[in-house]
Amino acid sequence: MRPITAVLLGAGGRGRFAYGAFAEQFPRELAFVAVADPDKERREWFASRHGITAESAFEGWEDVLEREKMADIAVICTQDRMHFAPTMKALQNGYHVLLEKPMSPLPEECVKMEDEARKHDRLLTICHVLRYSPFWQTIKRMLQAGRIGKPVSLQLNENVGYYHIAHSFVRGQWRNADHSSPMILAKSCHDLDLIGWLMEQPCVRVSSYGSLSHFRREHMPEGAAERCTDGCAAEERCPYSSLKIYLRPEGEEWARFITQDLSRDGIVQALESGPFGRCVYRCDNNVVDHQAVNMEFADGATASFVMSGFTHDCTRQVQIMGTHGEIRGVMEENLIRVYDFAANDRQDYTIIPPGGMHGGGDEELMRSFLREVRSYSGGESLTSAAASVQSHLMAFAAERSRLENGRSIDLAAYKAELLYSDRGGERKTLDSLRTNFEMIIRQPDSTPYRTMS
Repeated sequence: MRPITAVLLGAGGRGRFAYGAFAEQFPRELAFVAVADPDKERREWFASRHGITAESAFEGWEDVLEREKMADIAVICTQDRMHFAPTMKALQNGYHVLLEKPMSPLPEECVKMEDEARKHDRLLTICHVLRYSPFWQTIKRMLQAGRIGKPVSLQLNENVGYYHIAHSFVRGQWRNADHSSPMILAKSCHDLDLIGWLMEQPCVRVSSYGSLSHFRREHMPEGAAERCTDGCAAEERCPYSSLKIYLRPEGEEWARFITQDLSRDGIVQALESGPFGRCVYRCDNNVVDHQAVNMEFADGATASFVMSGFTHDCTRQVQIMGTHGEIRGVMEENLIRVYDFAANDRQDYTIIPPGGMHGGGDEELMRSFLREVRSYSGGESLTSAAASVQSHLMAFAAERSRLENGRSIDLAAYKAELLYSDRGGERKTLDSLRTNFEMIIRQPDSTPYRTMS
């Protein structure tokens, strides 16, 4: 069986270290035959790792998609505001598409991409990798089996990590919503997607609060320099010092995103000349550093989501409260605890992930997508564009609420405002939108999982 062939559009962190790494590990399943990235160093690095000729390494995605179809699939990992055009062109050219999240920071573009995939009968799968991880798959099956009765309330915390928020959302590519996406989309569309999927019913109301409270010039310590490498007088006591983040023993995980040269001199040079060495209080960031979202669902169940950058590590913690029991879990500890009220009993489950990032979700996403491409005869994937549009709308509504001082946003009215318009001669009513949403979030799971009691 020949491998599925792919073109990569955008050879940044996700393209190289998630999907490219899968192809390196499983060459009989996936082979990249072309790459496009405006950064010469990244482009040549990826081409070298995957045996791609110079003739098939391009500066722009247009150079790939203006040619005849070169592969079975297109993996699109461009920046958030550059997702729409290459996705539409790839679908029109007959590619099945794996698109990095978020779909787009513009709701109308999300809807158009969903329509385009359906029009050309192609898979458009969004990289909501957490749905595919054994941890979340296990919780989903427990809920479907009625282990805790009817879910009444859900709480999900995303602990971003003080070093992660400094890297990605203060100094990095997602620091400014005008150039990328709001934080609720760029980082937390994963979480809203999980909540809608686990609750298995439409969200009817959303409210949200949050702000950029700390990473501002007025909080800059005395003696702070433009860069951490400029002999900054505050560097030693600053937790967000780039020297601490990238030069500590475990810092290579983050340093690989800022330079190909992982020697100490190479990292220091990148900090002296690139964006990741800047003082966190002197950047052009404007996305929130903490946010809370409240949700009400059709049957009266509620959910709350809290994202904060002021945590020691990157973890997700969940608590689902049902009429007959309770589920608690910490993803990074691979531990799920189930309480049975009637039996006054507790059972612990240790999940065995297959390895890799996002608790094995990256690898399971790729396996699922490649299976679907091989056997495609119509239908939707677990994280299809149709499914993702719904959770994206929750995120858009949450951001609107935050900007309007926490005003409660009615999702039906919001969907009507965005989607009740002439789309190719077809007018979608609110009832059909709601029916479509219910069908999507209740679709059967497709990813296997393993547990150890």
